[in-house]
Formats: sequence, structure tokens, C-alpha cells
Amino acid sequence: MVVFDMGGVLIDWNPRYLYRKLIADPEEMERFLTTVTTTPWHNLQDAGADPAEATRLLKAKHPGREALIEAFYGRFDEMMEQSFPEMVALVERLHGARTPLYLLSNAPDLVDVWVRGPAHVRHPFFGHFRDYVVSGVVKCLKPDAAIYDIVCRTGGFQPGEAVLIDDNLPNVEGARAFGMHAVHHRSATETVEALRKLGLLA
Repeated sequence: MVVFDMGGVLIDWNPRYLYRKLIADPEEMERFLTTVTTTPWHNLQDAGADPAEATRLLKAKHPGREALIEAFYGRFDEMMEQSFPEMVALVERLHGARTPLYLLSNAPDLVDVWVRGPAHVRHPFFGHFRDYVVSGVVKCLKPDAAIYDIVCRTGGFQPGEAVLIDDNLPNVEGARAFGMHAVHHRSATETVEALRKLGLLA
């Protein structure tokens, strides 16, 4: 079994893909992303908070920015338009070898709906995954052991039968502590070599 992280591994998730369309001045865009739709704010939704309620509360704090705030989750898919071709090729290669594939992502609950259907239009490779675990749905985050247990139970496999590929080192360490094999993704070349050493690639 191979369990893939999404952002930073398969998809180049970046709010700037969206906000470059909405805010012409790059400096103003960066100010908005660092002072309004901040990473700590977004992380709450990754952990299971309701994006609609979070949007409502944030709009109340920043009058005049309502439309820009609404776009964050309203047009979230536009932040995920770009994939990493070499990693897509790896997914295709593993799928061709009949390796069971799963997705495990720290993301808001709306991504679960997206990845199960709409994403397949732009990113057909998502159709190769047997199932998807999104933190906002299960309300726990990597590297919490609970989410690794959920993905193993979802797929019906034991931790030692699976390899996690993740670009975040704490997530990799958490998976290993839970008993999974794990690859710290830094480049497609290194990840392919790591999978080869684990016997998953010829």
C-alpha cells in the first residue's frame, strides 16, 4: 500500500494561484494572506472547523474584505490547479503495477468532496486512489496517531503494510512512530529511489 499526502507532494497547493487573479499588487496580496487568511486560521479548518462559519467570522473582523475572504474557500479548487508531473507519473506507475493507493491529506472538509469527483476532470490520476482520508472530515490532523489509524482502517491494512509519502517531516515521523513505513518527500527522484529500496518499484 502507498499512502500519498496531497499538497506539496501531488498538488502544488498555493493560495497565490487564486489571489493573483484577485489582488493586482503583489505586496498587497502578501499582506492579505499573512494578516487576514492566515495559516493558523486555515489550519483550524484543516482540523475540522466549519469553513462557512470560519468565513463568516473572519468577514466580520475585516469589513471591506468580504469578497476576498469569501473566495478563500469559495474558490479553493483554484489553489489546487497545478500538479507535479513527475509525481503524477509515479502514481500512474504504481497504479499500473496494481499497488493499492490511498490519499491522506490535512485539508478542510470541502476537499473530500472535490477529490472524490470534480478533481478528476483536471487531475485524472486521483481516480486511481482506492479511498481518501481528509483531516477536516475526520477532525484530526497528521501527525496525530489517530489519523494514521483511520487511514489503515479505511483501507483494511496493517500499519506495517503501508508506506506514507509526505513532504512534512513531523508527519513522516508520526507515521513511523505508528508503525508505518514512510518516505520524506523532497524530490520525485529521491522518492522513487526510496520506494525502490522498499521493494515497491522494480
